Amino acid sequence: MIGLIATSHTGWIVGYVIGGVVVVVVVALVVPILLLARTIGQQAARIDDGLSEAVVNTAALSELETTIDSAETITAGLRRGRIRLGG
Repeated sequence: MIGLIATSHTGWIVGYVIGGVVVVVVVALVVPILLLARTIGQQAARIDDGLSEAVVNTAALSELETTIDSAETITAGLRRGRIRLGG
């Protein structure tokens, strides 16, 4: 009778040990993934801030065509003046 009780408890003990090992392995695999995800999230926030700053810093470039047109008009006028003055 004592041998039967010991055998039935041995199965439970083996099951708990295997379950514990599985839990430890899963935690060991998931924790680095979560830490990496956290790092990526922090970097993504910095990248987004940098891109927002780039939008602000380059907003004046939308007027570049107007500046080019004005410069071409000015240089054309200077060219006509030079020709009229014989230069």
